[in-house]
Amino acid sequence: MAYLDRVFHCLSDGTRRAVIAQLASGPASVGELARRHHMALPSFMKHIRVLEESEVVISRKTGRVRMCQLRPDALTAAQGWLERERRVWETRLDQLDSFIETLSEKENARGNR
Repeated sequence: MAYLDRVFHCLSDGTRRAVIAQLASGPASVGELARRHHMALPSFMKHIRVLEESEVVISRKTGRVRMCQLRPDALTAAQGWLERERRVWETRLDQLDSFIETLSEKENARGNR
């Protein structure tokens, strides 16, 4: 799976998006994050694995505690792709507006005869 696909896959789940938002404030332990979501640790670890596989989150174990942190550039590729798509669609919608305006002007010109 391509990097961008993995990033969008990890963003497709509300729990994972919430974890990303929490980690934007700074590192947190897996236990802390799991408690905030009222999830059992084994279930929550599945979300952490997806976040790690998508390279959005990095975790490291120190003693008995696994700490997670957001990669600073993790969402840059997704942001760039979304921005390019937004520009494409803005251009297309502007063209559609122009076309509709032209049709409307032609229709009005015919009605005024």
